[in-house]
Amino acid sequence: MTLEVTSLYAGLLSLLLFFLSIRVIRRRRAAGIPIGDAGDLSLIRRQRAQGNFIEYVPIVLLLMALAEAQGTQVLALHFVGAVLLVGRIAHATALSSIKGNMVFRVGGMALTFTSLITTAILNLGLAAGFVV
Repeated sequence: MTLEVTSLYAGLLSLLLFFLSIRVIRRRRAAGIPIGDAGDLSLIRRQRAQGNFIEYVPIVLLLMALAEAQGTQVLALHFVGAVLLVGRIAHATALSSIKGNMVFRVGGMALTFTSLITTAILNLGLAAGFVV
């Protein structure tokens, strides 16, 4: 059993996490804040973009892997993975900037929730024998 689709999106999303982490580190260095946030709004927003990513991505990747291991169609997995990736990019972009962009932020979360709910329902269907 190989998990090629999940592996692809895990790799792409890991690169995005790396980028978000570097943004936090750079802001810490620029502001001279080794720990905490010292009330620095830019650092707080970058930390939340990174934290929010970490809060959602692992469970969706796990659910994708479980669905893929049970033979879910590749196209369905690519749909979920692409929706998650675009959602996380949109959300991180909006949350990371000082001004923010509510359209990207809300849209990014909507896409993230779509991937979460889709994979949850898919796995429930697989477990119950309803999805082949």
